[in-house]
Amino acid sequence: MKLQAKRGVVEMGVLARLARGDAYQYQIVACLLSGIDMGEATVYPLLRRMRSEGMVSTYLVEYESGPPRKYYRIEPRGSDVLAQMQAEKRNLFSQIDSIVAGGAA
Repeated sequence: MKLQAKRGVVEMGVLARLARGDAYQYQIVACLLSGIDMGEATVYPLLRRMRSEGMVSTYLVEYESGPPRKYYRIEPRGSDVLAQMQAEKRNLFSQIDSIVAGGAA
């Protein structure tokens, strides 16, 4: 998969994961690594950018054993972006299906 397309898939994957519930960084990375061939280092800069753009927010959870974990939650802007990405994905797949079925010249 081309790098730019993969970036979009990773961003949508992060937002989709967070739409199911808050998660800490490792949970997000593990979810994505199970479905997308990518390096772990790809996710961390993406999470920082998404936070600066208001799509996600963070909070710390203290644990008695071990260091605190930074959790991410999706914000309304992130939910809007995810909905737009999902609509674009459905439209793209519909166009591809039409082409494969011979509907486009």
